[in-house]
Amino acid sequence: MRQLMALNLSSAILDPLLARNPAGPRITYYDDATGERIECSTVTLANWAAKTANLLRDEMGAGPGSRVAVLLPAHWQTAAVLLGIWWIGAEAVVGDDSADLALCAEGRLDEADAAVSGGEVAVLSLDSFGRPAANLPVGVTDYATAVRVHGDQIVAERNPGPALDGRSGDDVLAAALAAAATQGLSADDRVLSSAPWDTADDVIAHLLAPYAVGASLVYVAHPDATALDRRRATEKVTRG
Repeated sequence: MRQLMALNLSSAILDPLLARNPAGPRITYYDDATGERIECSTVTLANWAAKTANLLRDEMGAGPGSRVAVLLPAHWQTAAVLLGIWWIGAEAVVGDDSADLALCAEGRLDEADAAVSGGEVAVLSLDSFGRPAANLPVGVTDYATAVRVHGDQIVAERNPGPALDGRSGDDVLAAALAAAATQGLSADDRVLSSAPWDTADDVIAHLLAPYAVGASLVYVAHPDATALDRRRATEKVTRG
């Protein structure tokens, strides 16, 4: 009997989106504390995910079975990081647990060091203009600088390990589809959210559920309540 291949979560999420609407907005990110607005099409998000995957695999030694701590806020770059991890068949660890390597925000380097116990760490400035992270110790990778040199295409790992905090790609996709059904989401929706991505369940409900059914996401960090109605109108939000 032929053995079925495990599900590659990034392919399962991105391939239908790329086929259906490659140029359409996939995540529109606002930070009301800074005035930042970044919009990524499906192709742009996929390219950033591929560059991240190549960085993780070629420079940081990650692959199927690797546990990658993700110590990042909800952000468009975090979406690319997660999809990059899954493209190479590695496991994203978003809870408080040990890992083989880590990607973290500035200010969370101590947490990353504790999680990986001497493993590789890359720090993201999360700056919209690609500013490097400041004052990094020797041996710590600056994501913004390192990721630029990597290619924006990748062949998905055909035999991935667990995808998200011990759950398989199949289980995560099933949970995302169930969450989308609970929320009443469809492919035509434009979903407004300010919900955190701090746990595996958060990632499934607030990031992957819209993508699993082909919807797009408008994410607002540090939301200004007085601006939300304007955001809904400007971005043609249908949910949230």
